[in-house]
Amino acid sequence: MLNLILLYVGSGVIFLWGIGHIIPTRSVVKDFGEISKDNRLIIIMEWIAEGLTLCFIGILVAIVTLFGGLDNEVTHIVIRASAVMLAVLAFVSSTTGARTSILPMKLCPLIKSGVALLFVLGTVL
Repeated sequence: MLNLILLYVGSGVIFLWGIGHIIPTRSVVKDFGEISKDNRLIIIMEWIAEGLTLCFIGILVAIVTLFGGLDNEVTHIVIRASAVMLAVLAFVSSTTGARTSILPMKLCPLIKSGVALLFVLGTVL
């Protein structure tokens, strides 16, 4: 039962973090000031792409847990692969955005690695 709680909490947290990434895209781009159209479109694309990736990981883990069950080896592989992807994204965030003065950017590696840990624990407990 604890493993299900860890997996669903992790799924919910990373899904909401993804939504929280997408919603402020317009204001984030605006904070860059006057930039070229190409740069503006690239920033929009990247912010939305990361948000969608986080949402997808959360939904994927929830779906395979719900429909595959925790006794299924494929479920464990998908969940652990999702944890690895979050760990990679946490590393990228820690070497880039977390070095800014923006608090949500500083929290990003902690949230991503925390959820990755929840996913791993959810498959071993």
